[in-house]
Amino acid sequence: MYQSDITQFLIQLKQQHPELEEQQRNGRALLWDKAPIDLDERTRQQQARVPQTPYVYYQNF
Repeated sequence: MYQSDITQFLIQLKQQHPELEEQQRNGRALLWDKAPIDLDERTRQQQARVPQTPYVYYQNF
């Protein structure tokens, strides 16, 4: 069966570094996987927000 040079390289890399896939999973979990949203908590946060003034750099003291 034909395997491209890249496929052979990846197979060889995974054999030399078996921990690589676990590190990839940890990195993905760190950056992309998010915890489920609690809708009640989200509603409370939205209700507790203080509205922002239209021009935030000017405060009329």
